[in-house]
Amino acid sequence: MSNLSTVATNTWCPGCGNFAILNALKAVLGSLSDEGLPVENVVLVSGIGCHAKIVDYINVNSFYSLHGRVFPPATAIKVAKPALTVIGHAGDGDAYGEGLEHLIFAAKRNVDMTAIIHNNRVYGLTTGQYTPTSPVGYKGRSTPSGTKEMPINPLELMLSSGATFLARGTSHGLELLKKMFKEAILHKGFSLVDVLQVCVTYYNMYEYYDKRVYELKDHNPSDYDQAAKKIREWDYNKDAPIALGVFYKKDAPTFEENFTGRGLSEDERRKKIDALIRE
Repeated sequence: MSNLSTVATNTWCPGCGNFAILNALKAVLGSLSDEGLPVENVVLVSGIGCHAKIVDYINVNSFYSLHGRVFPPATAIKVAKPALTVIGHAGDGDAYGEGLEHLIFAAKRNVDMTAIIHNNRVYGLTTGQYTPTSPVGYKGRSTPSGTKEMPINPLELMLSSGATFLARGTSHGLELLKKMFKEAILHKGFSLVDVLQVCVTYYNMYEYYDKRVYELKDHNPSDYDQAAKKIREWDYNKDAPIALGVFYKKDAPTFEENFTGRGLSEDERRKKIDALIRE
C-alpha cells in the first residue's frame, strides 16, 4: 500500500466529521492501489471551506478550485485525461449553494467522476451561517432568530438531474463510508456520496443522526421510483428515519465517451480533443 499521509498539520476541530471522510478515503485509495489503480492516476479537486483541507492531508495529485467551482475543473481534468480517477470534494454550501448549477450539469452530463459532499448543514469555516440543507429554525450567525427557509433535498435533486450513482453516509459510519466510496469511485459515470459530516463546533448533530439512521436493506438501486421514495423519506427537516447506503445506480454513456468518441484509443481520443480545441 502506498503511503498516503502528508506532513501537513491537521487543523480540523477535534471531533470533526471530516476525519471519518479522510480516513475512509485513504483506506479506499490504499486498497485500490493494492488492486492495481496507481495513486499517481488519482486527482482530488476541492472547493473552499473546511472540507477543502482534505487535499492537504492525502498524498495524491490535487487541485484547489474557487468556491462553488469544484466540478468545472474536475470535468476538464477528466475530459483531457480520461484515464485519470477524479474525485471532487465539496461542502454543502460549496456544492448545493454557490456551485449548484455546476453540480447539476456534471450530473446531467454523467461525467465520470466521484463527488463526495461534506454535508454538515452549516458554513463552519465562516463560523456558523445557514446553508441550503440547514433546517427551518436553524439559529446561526446570520439567522439569530432562526431560518425561515425550507432546506433542499440534494439527493432528490441529483436523481432528477441524471446522476447515475447516489449514496448517503454519516461520519459515525466508517465501514459503510469505505464501502460506498469504493463503489462510487469504481462506478463509470457521475457518482455522488452525500456524507452527513458533523460540525461539532457550530452544529453538533451526532446524537440526532445516531438515533435515526439505518442501513438500506432489500433495496433495488436500479429502480428509479424506489430510489426516489427512499430519498424522500427524510427531507432534511423532519424527524423521520434516515436511510444510509446506495439509493440509485445505473449504467449510461459518460460525457467523455460522448464528447471524445466511444471505442477510441487514448491516442485517438487525444487527437480528437486537440482537434475540438483548435476548432
